[in-house]
Amino acid sequence: MTDSTATFAAQARDIVLAFSGGLDTSFCVPYLQEQGWTVHTVFADTGGVDAEERAFIEQRAAELGVSSHVTVGGGPAIWTGFVKPFVWAGEGYQGQYPLLVSDRYLIVDAALQRCAELGTNAIAHGCTGMGNDQVRFDLAVKALGDYRIVAPIREIQKEHTEVRAYEQAYLEGRGFAVRAKQKAYTINENLLGLTMSGGEIDRWQAPGEGARGWCAPRSEWPAQPLQVRVGFENGEAVSLDGERIAGHELLARLNTVFAKYGVGRGMYTGDTTIGLKGRIVFEAPGLVALLTAHRALEEAVLSKQQNRFKPEIARKWVELVYEGFFHDPLKTNLEAFLASSQSTVNGEVVLETFGGRVDAVAIDSPHILNAKGATYAQAADWGVEEAEGFIKLFGMSSVLWAEVNRSGQGG
Repeated sequence: MTDSTATFAAQARDIVLAFSGGLDTSFCVPYLQEQGWTVHTVFADTGGVDAEERAFIEQRAAELGVSSHVTVGGGPAIWTGFVKPFVWAGEGYQGQYPLLVSDRYLIVDAALQRCAELGTNAIAHGCTGMGNDQVRFDLAVKALGDYRIVAPIREIQKEHTEVRAYEQAYLEGRGFAVRAKQKAYTINENLLGLTMSGGEIDRWQAPGEGARGWCAPRSEWPAQPLQVRVGFENGEAVSLDGERIAGHELLARLNTVFAKYGVGRGMYTGDTTIGLKGRIVFEAPGLVALLTAHRALEEAVLSKQQNRFKPEIARKWVELVYEGFFHDPLKTNLEAFLASSQSTVNGEVVLETFGGRVDAVAIDSPHILNAKGATYAQAADWGVEEAEGFIKLFGMSSVLWAEVNRSGQGG
């Protein structure tokens, strides 16, 4: 065997694991090692954890015995790659869910970068065979190159029906402790928000006290209301209370202030990519606030036809991202339309909350479509004849149908 062949053989057993320190990815480390892999972990910090949690993740990787671990900052990338076009779109999946798992695509990017550094084409993830994330990970990886994908959780499902219980017993049997909250729930956190599933949530019951993340319960909401002012340029949030700030930092601040008022928490049951019903608790205080502000500004500055048509484009964009087609060319095409609709979405919006919900209470923009001589339901610069003529022509088809078919006169 030549030196180059030996080197390739060694590299061929290196595998990069997208790692979060949770139950699933913690299980993957010893499982892969026992399959003969040399495991290298990557944590893509997409903004949902504090310094203490980052330290825990690094410590967790070390105690599990990985060969290397790196943490990659992903805040700016998730803002540019997802948040900006998502806010332009302004639609949740099935009208509700704000796509909080879209950091998965940035995680794939970070893991593949580590693969390139190590000279391996093997990548692993901790997605289950029942959920959507496996589709997102696999399709993103396949779109970006020729890689071998290993999914340990999918593999053990062939033999074990109670997967989480098996993972827990597997880790504890090898001397690795499992966090209490990981025993009950699957928890995902990033800059976009937090999702929880498992336990009573999966059993279609009311979430327990443990199923709470960032958002304060009503008993802890501040007594005084909160107001913040968000500034937009070409549909992108660029300032908070007059201070220009990087997008990912702006969203992080909105998360902090609105979470104290319980804004952005909800429950959602949706149609998953693979056909099951998925039920989760989600918390997205900053993103919900940002969507509220942007929509209020758009409604004031876009034309009637733009406001009517744009949601159709938005829904398709959201479906593509939700279902794993992040790199499909249609997504790029749709983003070009969304971007073109934002040239007049400039100005500031004041958001207010007393707790639980957020409203846009004031809008300031040079592009508000005000009619100089008219105000809705207050004043107009046209006369009664013009109003009656408009109504007559506008409703002619419907009125004609009623007249022809009244009292059975129709043929």
